[in-house]
Amino acid sequence: MNPLLWIFKFVFGCRHHHMSRVFTIKRRTYRVCFDCGGEFDLPDVHAPVRLGVTDNARSPANPVLRAEASAVDAVTQASPS
Repeated sequence: MNPLLWIFKFVFGCRHHHMSRVFTIKRRTYRVCFDCGGEFDLPDVHAPVRLGVTDNARSPANPVLRAEASAVDAVTQASPS
């Protein structure tokens, strides 16, 4: 998108103050802006929550999570089973 157009829409565009209630239709949860008609997806409240460390947390692009994952690995390897 053109940066000038983006700035124009940011300053003068819809602020989405008049939103509908939450709809869940065909496994899609969303709200609608009454002013512009924009649809905004919401996270599914019934989706299972994943716990634990994922593989992408160990990547060099995420050093904080990689360090936490290394600490967890060190603790699990050091504890007697």
